[in-house]
Amino acid sequence: MDKYVNFVESKYMKKDIPQFNVGDTVDVQMKIVEEGKSRLQTFEGVVIAKAGSGLRETFTVRKISYGEGVEMVFPLHSPSVDKIKVVKKGDVRRAKLYYLKKKIGKETRVEERIEHAEGAATLLREEAK
Repeated sequence: MDKYVNFVESKYMKKDIPQFNVGDTVDVQMKIVEEGKSRLQTFEGVVIAKAGSGLRETFTVRKISYGEGVEMVFPLHSPSVDKIKVVKKGDVRRAKLYYLKKKIGKETRVEERIEHAEGAATLLREEAK
């Protein structure tokens, strides 16, 4: 039965979703329809949670707006989510970052992950010889 559900869901899943994890700062563009007109609205913040799998996968983004914490839960494969752009990679050790809700000011910042290229690592080893 599960393979039939996966087959039907595969038609509705998006293919152009970038790879992002909890702790990353993302810019989500949503389609908003008001009075027959449609526009794009961006929501930029830190991904504090990911849940579900397949077509029902969701992610929660948190930002501070005018001193108030704002969180939004986005369905990953929803047609109302137009584009997801990864702004910055975060370096965290937790799967859920709910502890950020209690923090204020600069404490809410997440360390940035610096990824090294394989070629740079081999160059450093060769220089040490």
